[in-house]
Amino acid sequence: MSRIIGVIGAGGWGTALAQLLAEKEHDVMLWCHGEQTCRDIREHKENRSYLPGVALRSNIKVTRLLDEAAGNKDALVLAVPSHYFRAVIGAAAPAIDPKSILVCATKGIDEGKLAPMGDVLGEIFAGRKERHAFLSGPTFALEVARGQPAAVTVAALDDRVGREVQEMLGGRNFRVYTSRDVVGVQMGGVVKNVIAIAAGISDGLGLGLNARAALITRGLAEMTRLAVKLGGDPLTLSGLPGLGDLVLTATGDLSRNRTVGLQIGRGKKLDQITGGTRMVAEGITNTRSVYLLARKLGVEMPIVEQMHGVLYEGKNPQEAVRELMQRSLKAEL
Repeated sequence: MSRIIGVIGAGGWGTALAQLLAEKEHDVMLWCHGEQTCRDIREHKENRSYLPGVALRSNIKVTRLLDEAAGNKDALVLAVPSHYFRAVIGAAAPAIDPKSILVCATKGIDEGKLAPMGDVLGEIFAGRKERHAFLSGPTFALEVARGQPAAVTVAALDDRVGREVQEMLGGRNFRVYTSRDVVGVQMGGVVKNVIAIAAGISDGLGLGLNARAALITRGLAEMTRLAVKLGGDPLTLSGLPGLGDLVLTATGDLSRNRTVGLQIGRGKKLDQITGGTRMVAEGITNTRSVYLLARKLGVEMPIVEQMHGVLYEGKNPQEAVRELMQRSLKAEL
């Protein structure tokens, strides 16, 4: 069934999801913050800044007006960076129909309140949680936009909403599973970015494949501890939104978070790295938010602690690795 869908955020992921929806013959309105990106999509059917070389479908319309993108839609896909999420979605809220399904594709934590995006949506749209869904899984935007195979999970408290989003997004090369664990699905997509930076640093230092595998595995343990503390199901973290996304982000060459870690491991400073790209590596802000949230909740997350030291306290990456290896001996589980 064809729907009228708005996509808020024209970065790589938002544009890839717009392309996916357009291929299923939905009418798609994509909101762009930047004037140049908006012009490129309108005039050339290409997001040259974030998905160069991908020809976008003709049924993707583009606007810089939030009200136009958000109003009178069957569903809205929310794909703005986490540090802009509250401001942008809050500004769009008055135009959004209460019956619209909101599909959150943003992976992050609100820094002000140390809350996942679902809590932010709950504040902005009081009493509408049953209309909210959360999309996560091992996906690089470029591969999705090109139509290469991928699988994700969509979590919703209402099974009917989950199935509707599943049908709306699922296609020949995009497999969508459903879940009711909105906490676990969200938290897997946040913590994996931090662990991916750590894995990149390890590779940048030349520590080898054994070290990378250890970081990924122990990172999964940290991710699971935090999600369970917040009420998530540990089994969720063994699936696509947890282990799947973690492996992809920590090992894939298209991973911005892994790339940041590689550059740090090779001696670059963080401000040099972030100043040289328009792309957002969510793991940079996620590291601070996850670190503060773990401290608040009393959850042990040693890899996250060391990444906070490297990114925000000037710690030498080699010292961080040494401290991880020299922690007190204990049982694995």
